[in-house]
Amino acid sequence: MSTTIHPTAIVDDGAEIGDGCRVWHWVHICGGAKIGRDCSFGQNVFVGNRVVIGNNCKIQNNVSVYDNVTLEDDVFCGPSMVFTNVYNPRSAVNRKGEYRNTLVKRGVTLGANCTVVCGITIGEYAFVAAGAVINRNVKPYALIAGVPAKQIGWMSEFGERLDLPLQGNTHAICPQTAVKYVLLADCLSVER
Repeated sequence: MSTTIHPTAIVDDGAEIGDGCRVWHWVHICGGAKIGRDCSFGQNVFVGNRVVIGNNCKIQNNVSVYDNVTLEDDVFCGPSMVFTNVYNPRSAVNRKGEYRNTLVKRGVTLGANCTVVCGITIGEYAFVAAGAVINRNVKPYALIAGVPAKQIGWMSEFGERLDLPLQGNTHAICPQTAVKYVLLADCLSVER
């Protein structure tokens, strides 16, 4: 297996890129980046020095993954979605020492044009709607939308909306995989 890097891409010395990755037109990956295997980087993607990206992540066109962002395995970043790393930026004030860590857990989908405000954690298999602005932690399996983003439902690992209330003591079955999801209070988990 090998990595495909387009001739227009810039991969700085020191960057760690796993087998099977595809780096497309006009991508810039900085030297401190650590990237797992089988990832795809669409046109005009930027990856900062202090970034960790897991296996099988898909970063679509025009996404900048700035310092202090960690993406676990199987994360999907939709076209033109935005990460930040400074909470209260000012051009005249240097805040490079104030970067906040952002953690995107396994299996998360970040829809096109959404914004992730720094310093939060997005739980496993959460699904962020296109255009949402995420400014607080997101629960695993939560479906969130809006500005600012609010939870509007639950999603399965397969990416199907589950017929569940936002809280209660009940369960649902994914219509595609027949996997059972159990809701206890306001937390969803998979019955394994």
